[in-house]
Order: sequence, then C-alpha cells, then structure tokens
Amino acid sequence: MIALPLEYHRMQLPREVIVGNGIIERVTEVSRRLGFTESALIVAGSKTYNIAGKTVRELLEEEGVKVDTFLVESATMKDVHAVEEKIKAWKPQVVFAVGGGTKIDVAKLSSAHQEVPFISVPTTASHDGIVSPLSSVKGFEKPYSVMAQAPIAIIADTNVIMQAPWRHVISGCGDVIAKFTSVTDWRLAHEEKGEYYGDYAASLALMSAKLVMRNAELIKSRKEEGFRVLLEALISCGVAMSIAGSSRPCSGSEHLFSHALDTIKPNHAMHGEQCGVGTIMMAYLHKADWKRIKQTLEVLGAPTNADELGVEKEDIVKALEMASSIRPERYTILNKLNLSREDYEGLARMARVV
Repeated sequence: MIALPLEYHRMQLPREVIVGNGIIERVTEVSRRLGFTESALIVAGSKTYNIAGKTVRELLEEEGVKVDTFLVESATMKDVHAVEEKIKAWKPQVVFAVGGGTKIDVAKLSSAHQEVPFISVPTTASHDGIVSPLSSVKGFEKPYSVMAQAPIAIIADTNVIMQAPWRHVISGCGDVIAKFTSVTDWRLAHEEKGEYYGDYAASLALMSAKLVMRNAELIKSRKEEGFRVLLEALISCGVAMSIAGSSRPCSGSEHLFSHALDTIKPNHAMHGEQCGVGTIMMAYLHKADWKRIKQTLEVLGAPTNADELGVEKEDIVKALEMASSIRPERYTILNKLNLSREDYEGLARMARVV
C-alpha cells in the first residue's frame, strides 16, 4: 500500500468538455465514449426538462439506454436526499444534471454522496457552479458551498444557453470578473498566513476574468461567439477550483460579501450580480483598478450599486460588516484591514456603490 502524505489535495478534472451550437445532439456520443451505455438518471427542473432534459432523454433512449427522470424545483438538503433515494433505487451508471446552478448543485451533491459520476448539461451561464466541484444548497449551517465532485463531462450547448434571460449572462460575467479579487485574497492569505497557494490554479482563474473583461463588448452583442467566451471562462474557473482542491481561486472577500447580503436581504439579486458589486469594493480595498471593473460591469448592463441590486445602503454596510464572519477561516483583505462601520460606509461611498 502506498502511504499518502499528510498534506495533499485531490484533483478531479472533467474528461470531456464540449461547447458549441447544437452539441446537445452529441450527448449519446459522449455517454458512449465514457462507457455509460446502460442506464442514466436525469435531474432537472420542470422548465429545464422541457428546454433540454427531454431532448437528452429521447436521444439516450434511442441508443437503448434506460433512462429515468427526477424533477426538483429548489436546492435544499431535502432535495438532495430525495435524489439520493432515487439513485439508490434506480442504480444509474451516470446522472445527467440539466439546468442552471440550483439543479446542477442538487445533482452534483447527491451523485457525489452515492459515488455515481455526473454530466453537467447547463441551460444557463449564470455562475461557475455549472462546472465546479462545489455545491451550494440550503440546509447547511453556513451559506457557502461545500465540496461535492467535478462533472465527468460538460455538454454546453450555446443555442440552449442563448435562450436564457440576459440577466443570467450578466450574473455569469460578474462571477468570473470576481476572480480578480478572489485570487488577490488567496495570494494575500499565502503571504501573510502561509496558506497553500497554487499558482497554476490562480493563473487560470485570473485569465478567465481577463478574458471576460477584454470581450465585454462582444458578450454584450449577444452573439454566439460572446456566449462561448463566457462559457469557456466559467469552465476554466471550475477547472481552477478542481486543481486547487477548494473554491479559493474563485471565491474571496467579494463572495463573502455576497453570502452576507443573501443572509440580510435574500432573493434580491443573482449571485454573480452581487459578486460583481462586491468586486468593485474589494478591488478598491486592494488598491486595484476598481474603476475599470465598474466600467466593464456597466458595459454589460450589470448592477454596480445598491439601487441596481434592489437593496438599501444599510444592507450594503451590514453585509460588509458581516462578510468576514461568514467563513472565519478564510483570510481576506477584510481580515487584514479590520475596518469599522464608518470605514465600510466610506468604502461603499468612495466606490460609488451607495
């Protein structure tokens, strides 16, 4: 038996990544290449099943694969347990997660618990959860993500994703742009606390953010090429987390702000929208080019202030105060500076968020 070192992390990387127009038609080809030719379970929502899940089922059944479907409408531990029971009863070779972030999160965590691989078939590009190894579901003590498993394959059909509301694209862009501050926070934790820092994973996440920033006008044009840029950036972020063995390269102080805002004012904005606003303020604290980040978000039509998020000034300040307590073990610029309430009010004002 080979003894593993005490300090190590496991990397799970997708074996197949296919992005393009109409590639959902290649679902059976991917499934067959990975050896899933007998049985499958599709986890989707009622809307996402009609958008893409039904097509996946029909294509698989035409190839003789036995397929069952389980519909979920939320992302709670109750949903995860329900899907787990279905997996135990059906015993599929693979789970197809068809939908946006919440449906994929449920499928990802339930399949991980049952040690069954899953394939991600996103219907939106709203955040990097569609490809990451982490899952965000309600029912845990804290509002952040937990480790589940990376998809064994990703089938991202741009024709399907382009049908989603534009707000989902804005959210996805905000989540990718957030990597500017998350990577900076990670490097800070390495320098000041000796935390593990993976240069390759960090570079991959940072490259994704630069890619979206550089192509903001192209994404804004709503052409397929722009959607591909966003999807590839989100996929790279997911791979960065898989390589790092944690969410560190993609989730820093700006995500802690978003999680805190979810606690204070739930369901007022999308995850990536909140992260985008958080990135403006955290970039200001890091003395980075916060104005360029704000301008890029404005080009995309993304929220850049409290009014556009649908929250009050007080909510922003409370979220800033609470952010560092969301994950006390995650060292960020907020821990280093340890600001007062008055400082946070000034930050929000100086960054033009309030």
